[in-house]
Amino acid sequence: MTDAWPLARALADPSTTAALDADGWTALLTMARAEQLIGTLAVRLQGLPMPASVVRILEDVRAGAEQGRRAALWEAEMARRALAPLGGPVVLLKGTAFVAAGMLAGQGRSIGDLDILVPRGDLDAVEAALLGAGWEWVKPDPYDDAYYRRWMHELPPLIHRERDRMIDVHHTILPLTARPTPDAAALIAARVDLGNGLSVLTPNDMIVHAAAHLFADGDLAGGLRNLWDIRCLVEEFGTEGLAERAVHHGLSGEVARALRLSASVFDGVATRSVDRLYLRRLLARDGWGRPTRPVTRFAFYVRSHWLRMPPAMLARHLWTKWRKSSSLKSLPVRA
Repeated sequence: MTDAWPLARALADPSTTAALDADGWTALLTMARAEQLIGTLAVRLQGLPMPASVVRILEDVRAGAEQGRRAALWEAEMARRALAPLGGPVVLLKGTAFVAAGMLAGQGRSIGDLDILVPRGDLDAVEAALLGAGWEWVKPDPYDDAYYRRWMHELPPLIHRERDRMIDVHHTILPLTARPTPDAAALIAARVDLGNGLSVLTPNDMIVHAAAHLFADGDLAGGLRNLWDIRCLVEEFGTEGLAERAVHHGLSGEVARALRLSASVFDGVATRSVDRLYLRRLLARDGWGRPTRPVTRFAFYVRSHWLRMPPAMLARHLWTKWRKSSSLKSLPVRA
């Protein structure tokens, strides 16, 4: 088995798992863990006939996903309490937003860091409030700190010293060096309030954000999970007004590609030739959960840096990171 098609099929049509043998189940579960979709799969397959051993595994997975959901919501509440005195908007992003809003995309969703969006003009006050409430810097290196503050779409990551949970504070959804320039003020202005001092993006803006992360910023690591998010958002909310919103944010091409690939991967729609390389990267996983197609993966890694920076800036950045890495390796080891 050389790709993750069985996982995509099982998510889209859980009944396809009826034909799996022991090796097929092993491959499916291993792929799902590697793609951080095991919780989603467990929810999708609940109640279907399957081997007793798989039933026990997925019961544990669902319990873990529920614990993760509770932890994510608690971390969001802690951030809300820390930032409430500022009086500004705090917009939840990604997985925490899905579960906080009770969305289909949040069912079983693996959630890592807490991601929030705040107005850029509030960054200094937000940073001070979080530091005062127990968060501290993950990357104290002066170069990394300066790079984040000048060029990135977020503050340097913070971690809470007691709860060991990270928070990423965004002021927009793409690095400032990226070619598209989404309208962060419009994202915040259109937010949907949850009634508890927190809010989320509109469904259309969530799709735009997911597409931006997939195709205008990253190297498609975790891309299958993000593509499933998009599929769920489209299924639950439709796409009325999405094209206009994508144009407004300068991401119409990325959103269109996300919709095409979602339809191809999960609904069996024929793939355009222009999208086939993206499919190769998104599904590059073998039956042991190991990444495959290293050349394709590396090409998308290079592409992600190219998208983020002009050539001269990219060369300087990579040179600086290489020098720092080399200097660390040359330090003497103390007994």
